[in-house]
Amino acid sequence: QVQLVESGGGLVQPGGSLRLSCAASGIIFSIYHMGWYRQAPGKQRELVAIISSGGTTNYADSVKGRFTISRDYAKNMVYLEMNSLKPEDTAVYYCKADGRNDYWGQGTQVTVSS
Repeated sequence: QVQLVESGGGLVQPGGSLRLSCAASGIIFSIYHMGWYRQAPGKQRELVAIISSGGTTNYADSVKGRFTISRDYAKNMVYLEMNSLKPEDTAVYYCKADGRNDYWGQGTQVTVSS
């Protein structure tokens, strides 16, 4: 059974930081591209960052220079370090595994507000 479990969301003030984690199980983690997506109320889900099976990263323009995606192959974990958070970063953040099949986590809420 494939599971992607996100954690680390919460309420943070503008300019603050959060670190999201995604624990993957039931897949051969090393061969999957892993991504973070987000969905704000009334908006479509959008790509935030992706890290390939080989470790190559790509980011949405809106988060470049502020967010960093990384993965730990030994622990089957993916992380999203988010700095200089803005109110417009408020959304539910989802972890996704891209491979032979695609899998999604349940999401974790990030709220940026003073």
